[in-house]
Amino acid sequence: MQDNGKPFNRQERIQILRKSKPYRKAYQDFEFLNRDELRPLRLQLELMKPEFILKESNITSTIVCFGSARIWSKEDALARIAAVSKACRLDPKNPQLCNKLASVKRLLKMCKFYEIGREFGRIVAQEGQGRFLIVTGGGPGIMEAANRGAYEGGAKSIGLNITLPMEQGPNPYVSPEFAFRFHYFAIRKMHFMMRAKALVVYPGGFGTFDELFEALTLVQTGKKHHFPVILVGRKYWTDIINWDAIARYGVISKEDLKLFHFAETAREAWKVISDFYKLV
Repeated sequence: MQDNGKPFNRQERIQILRKSKPYRKAYQDFEFLNRDELRPLRLQLELMKPEFILKESNITSTIVCFGSARIWSKEDALARIAAVSKACRLDPKNPQLCNKLASVKRLLKMCKFYEIGREFGRIVAQEGQGRFLIVTGGGPGIMEAANRGAYEGGAKSIGLNITLPMEQGPNPYVSPEFAFRFHYFAIRKMHFMMRAKALVVYPGGFGTFDELFEALTLVQTGKKHHFPVILVGRKYWTDIINWDAIARYGVISKEDLKLFHFAETAREAWKVISDFYKLV
C-alpha cells in the first residue's frame, strides 16, 4: 500500500493521527475553545471557576472596593513624578511626556485616598469579626491599597483582575488562592456583586463609574438586595456628578439619593457598614 507515493508505515501513520488537530480532546484544544461560536461556553467557564473556588472556601460575604488604578501611595507617586520629569528633561519637546507629567503631578494630591483605602482594608480585617473579605479588581492604585490593608491586618483578600490591552497584572497583596483573572467584564462584575455585602467607592474614572452605576442600578431595581454603598470623598463625587440635578430632572426619584452615603475617612466608611449590620 502506498501513502502519498511512500510505502505505508503503520506506526508513523498512527503518530501523525495522534498529533493531528482534530484528534485533540476538545477541552485541550485551545484553538477550538477560542472560536467565536464557543463564546457562551467560555462565559460559563469564567463564571464557574471562581464560583467553585470561593464556594469551596466558604466565602459568602465580601466588601467590594472600587477606585482608580492611577491613585498610588505618596511614595510611589513621587517616584513616578521623578521618573517622568527625568524623561521630560531628556526629551523636552515631547508633548505626550509633558501631558503625562502634568497628569501625575495632579494625581499627587489624590494619594490620601490610597491611604484611606489601605486603612479601610486593615479595619475590615481587624474589626470585621471574620464576616467579610475585601474584594477588589486586583490591580494597582486603590485596588492595591485595599488588598494591602487587608494583608497588613492579617486577613486574606480577593482580586478579580482582568486582561487589558496594557497588561496591569495583579497587585502583590491579593491572596494567591483568590487571585482570579477574567477576560469578560460582564462576568467579572457578576462576581463583584454575587457575594457583596457592601460597596466602598473611591475616586476613579470611567471604569469606576461603570461599576458604581451598575451596582446602584441593581439595588434600585431590586436585582440586588439593599446594602451599604459608600462614596469616599464627598467633594470629588459632588464635583464630578450633580446628584441633586439628576433627581431634579426626574430621571431618578429623590428617594434614590438615599441608596448611597458619603464618607471622608476609613473609619466613617466602616461605621456605615457596622451600623447597617449591627456589629458590636
